[in-house]
Amino acid sequence: MNDVVNPATYENLAISERDNGLYVVTLNRPTKRNALDVATIEELIRFFSGARMAGVRAVVLTGEGDHFCAGLDLVEHWKADRSPDDFMHVCLRWHEAFNKMEYGGVPIIAALKGAVVGGGLELASAAHIRVIDPGTYFALPEGQRGIFTGGGATIRVSDMIGKYRMIDMILTGRVYQGQEAVDLGLAQYITEDSGSMAKAMELADQIAQNLPLTNFAICSAISHLNNMSGMDAAYAEAVVGGVVNTQPAARERLEAFANKTAARVRPNS
Repeated sequence: MNDVVNPATYENLAISERDNGLYVVTLNRPTKRNALDVATIEELIRFFSGARMAGVRAVVLTGEGDHFCAGLDLVEHWKADRSPDDFMHVCLRWHEAFNKMEYGGVPIIAALKGAVVGGGLELASAAHIRVIDPGTYFALPEGQRGIFTGGGATIRVSDMIGKYRMIDMILTGRVYQGQEAVDLGLAQYITEDSGSMAKAMELADQIAQNLPLTNFAICSAISHLNNMSGMDAAYAEAVVGGVVNTQPAARERLEAFANKTAARVRPNS
């Protein structure tokens, strides 16, 4: 077994393989509400740096216990009494982990529950799809803690909900939950009960059946394209489309469409 997907090589993440190259990655510090310490961030970097090459086709990311993630391990941070230089490099490792997630080309579906707070929201925002249940709540309480974001909230969360809503969350500690959180853009799906995991698995199983190169383009190129000027993005999109749309593995699927044996796109109701 490749060490990247070997559960025995992780202490703070629980790794389990399902069918079709689908993996479940679980934050496994429930007594800390899955708060992110340095060791957990390093394990996230290791897994998501090597996931695609290890044959991972989709990931469901979740947390053990009642909460997804309560953010930065503030107790570790307080005890470490870090210098500005030390903490800057801690933040850079967070960015390394979350960039590997967003740009790594493996679809990540986050099954959220309970607290998705501070750095936990920064982690969730690096996933490509987020599913919540009615008890899931989002907050950025850094303003009340006397600290500032360091894991990408100013980049990804502001992209999801807008700059001024994000500023309001940090200044006031405002909490979003339920359908309001979905309408705002913090998640794409909400379940009627506590079944965010079941819905995330359903989505991941469907996504894992796509061609890997197509998923790679969707979960890597789109983020890169959004960082470019319009002209550069148009050129790069054409290049990616040229590669993906002529891949040999797509021929069978295109033939099925041409022969009218492929599933048709229909409205939900």
